[in-house]
Amino acid sequence: MIGYQSTLLGRTEVAEGTMAFQFEKPKGFVFKAGQYIDLTLLDSQPGSSTGVTHTFSIASCPSDEEILVTTRMRNTLFKQALSTLPIGSGARIEGPMGSFSLHNNTARPAVFLAGGIGITPFLSMVSHATAEKLRHPIVLFYANRYLEDAAFIDALWKLERANPRFRFVPTLTRTANNNGGWKGKTGYISSEMLSTQIGTLRGPIYYIAGPPTMVAATRRTLSEVGVDEDDIRTEEFAGY
Repeated sequence: MIGYQSTLLGRTEVAEGTMAFQFEKPKGFVFKAGQYIDLTLLDSQPGSSTGVTHTFSIASCPSDEEILVTTRMRNTLFKQALSTLPIGSGARIEGPMGSFSLHNNTARPAVFLAGGIGITPFLSMVSHATAEKLRHPIVLFYANRYLEDAAFIDALWKLERANPRFRFVPTLTRTANNNGGWKGKTGYISSEMLSTQIGTLRGPIYYIAGPPTMVAATRRTLSEVGVDEDDIRTEEFAGY
C-alpha cells in the first residue's frame, strides 16, 4: 500500500451534523472515481487519535486539485480530533483502494442508490462523468430522512443541469416539519419508485452505498424484481 503525506486545507459543513474536509492532493496520487482511502491524522493533541486511521470514500473528482472526504460527526476520538485539527496540520493518506467505480460499457445505464453519507462515492463518479462527458446514462436516487440531512444536494442539482445524461432523484423518508416546503419524492427507495423513474429494471448496472441496513434492504428489493446479482455492486458505510 502506497502512503502519501498530505495537509488539511479546510473544512465545511455540508449538511446538519455532516462535515467535509479538504486535503492537499499529494503529487502522484491518482484514483478512480468511487475509490476510498485510509486517512491517518499526524498533528493532533496529546492523548487524542494521533496515529489512528479511518477509512473514507473520496467525494472529489479525480481531476480536482484537492481530496475531499466527508463524514457524519459522531462523538468518537478520531472525529473529534478531525473536527478540531488546525488547518495546515499533517495527515497520511494510503490508497487508493476499492473497485466501486463506473463500468466501462456506456450502452448499459448506471443506477446509483445512495443512503445518507453513502452519497460520497457517487458525487465523485457523477462529477467525473460530467467533467469527462462520459456517455453513460446515469440515474441517482438519494434517500435521506430530512432535507437538512442531505449533503451536497445543491451540487447534485447543479450536476444534473450540466450533464444531459444524468438524472437526480432525491427522496425524503420522513416528512415532519414540512422539510422546508419539499415537493420532491418521499419514502424509501422502492421497486415502484425505481420502475417509475427508469422503466425496465433489468439492463442497468446498480450501485448501492449507504448504511448496512439500507444496502441490505435495497439489494433485497432489486433481487425481488429479478435484477441479476452480477449487476449489483455495493459499498457499506458502517459507523459513519
